[in-house]
Amino acid sequence: MNIRLSKSVLSLSAVALIMASCGSAPTLVSTPVENIDALPLKVSELTEQQKQNWGHADLATDTIPGMSVDKAYKELIGNKKGTKVIVAVMDSGMDLNHEDLKNVLWTNKKEIPGNNIDDDNNGFIDDVHGYNFLGDSYNEQLESARIVRLGLGDAALQAKAKAEVEADYAEALAGKQRYEQILQAVKNADEAVKKELGKDSYTKKDLAGITAKDEAMQRNLAVLNQMYSFSASIPEAIKSITGGITYFTDQVNYNLNKDFNGRKPVGDNPYDITDTKYGNGNPMNTVDTESHGTHVAGIIAAERNNGKGANGVANNVELMSIRAVPNGDEYDKDIALGIRYAVDNGAKVINASFGKAYSPKAEWVYEALKYAAENDVLFVHAAGNDGANLDDYENHPNYPNDQIKNGAEFADNVITVGALANKYGSTMLADFSNYGKINVDVFAPGAEIYSTVPGSKYEFMGGTSMASPGVAGVAAVIRSQYPKLTAAQVKKIIMQSGIATKTKVVIGGDPSNNNTLANISTSGKMVNLYNALLLAESVSKGKVKL
Repeated sequence: MNIRLSKSVLSLSAVALIMASCGSAPTLVSTPVENIDALPLKVSELTEQQKQNWGHADLATDTIPGMSVDKAYKELIGNKKGTKVIVAVMDSGMDLNHEDLKNVLWTNKKEIPGNNIDDDNNGFIDDVHGYNFLGDSYNEQLESARIVRLGLGDAALQAKAKAEVEADYAEALAGKQRYEQILQAVKNADEAVKKELGKDSYTKKDLAGITAKDEAMQRNLAVLNQMYSFSASIPEAIKSITGGITYFTDQVNYNLNKDFNGRKPVGDNPYDITDTKYGNGNPMNTVDTESHGTHVAGIIAAERNNGKGANGVANNVELMSIRAVPNGDEYDKDIALGIRYAVDNGAKVINASFGKAYSPKAEWVYEALKYAAENDVLFVHAAGNDGANLDDYENHPNYPNDQIKNGAEFADNVITVGALANKYGSTMLADFSNYGKINVDVFAPGAEIYSTVPGSKYEFMGGTSMASPGVAGVAAVIRSQYPKLTAAQVKKIIMQSGIATKTKVVIGGDPSNNNTLANISTSGKMVNLYNALLLAESVSKGKVKL
């Protein structure tokens, strides 16, 4: 399931209180751990340009924990185009007409658009830019709700899923009601202040100039000042709260609704892996407001230096859109078949910014990942946004993965990515990011990332969903510049060449819970394109063995 709520929305629950009361490569890393730890913190606010590009910044020169993307292009890549690399974006679909994406799309030249014929005999009709495994469906249940509705698994699994769904449903219903109350309070306060000031818009400074003459105005000012602690303006706060209401409403009506069947429009049996004649060749978003897949795609490869919105990490990429992630939990069959589609149609990197806690047919996905490994395809996966330790498998399982119950990896082509925030130091681990010494390999920029959204627009979004495509972009650049390196080698290069730090970071937003990156991830590293290219160069020339 792709995550749609930003930190600011999730944090708004605090407003209810107001309402109630009133392994490194030291010869290649240009900035060794000793120097990094001595860097001054970034104390000044980032400029708007820095905010929009912080994931590409250089930690040593900018004191911002980016991936040194701009430095890599300036000093190492230059005008070297490399080999074209196909990256599959397995997600909710994307805007194929976006101004920053339309020139970097993968095109199946053997397929004739719109003739309803499988021209290239690959088993998929009209798959010109990818494939849509969801057909006309959009909203879906979480897998736990499907387990309850369909009686999947044994009695113990069904009982666990039932208890979880009932508890989560009650929480979602309460969240929806709470956010609706908050929204009404903010709107009432907003109208009262506009009337008091005699103007249609105002600033935080304007609020400070109001002398409250009664308790009602005191309450209004308290509510609005609280909003300013989350958002730059009241309209932005209202937008965030409205997004929260949508999120909880979807949970109540669809995700956690035990009686809802979102698969009906597709027409297949999602628990029969041999039932493959479904979906269509239009991997676009089906809802105008569906931005997740488009945002992810832009992080990987929005056309660089074209004077528009955002720059992707990779410069010589074709994006293949595979629509397999609904507004709810993805089906194992769609993911397994989507991986195989990507592999069979030439992708060398697959980005997977989704995940779920239950996987009734996980073996289908495991076999598909092995198939990708056998065919030299790297699978980059988001760690998830629960602020949880994924090594605590019993309480926080996360699918798909490359090991079964914290066992040995069954494939060497999967890299799992946690998220960083833009301020170097103790708070640079995004408070929502999952972690785990066994189950999370690296960390990359993921909080408040600026990228493409439908309608040729651009927005900030946050999540490990945004960290994963950054790493997929790094992998694509390596595979473009050094095409003879294998997927397994690229994974090792990304993990070994990252930047380490001894600084302890706050985990899950809880200051009492802190540790070093080395203890909460396999590599202990922050991904760095500049260093990765240096190491790739040495590996390709046989100077370094992985």
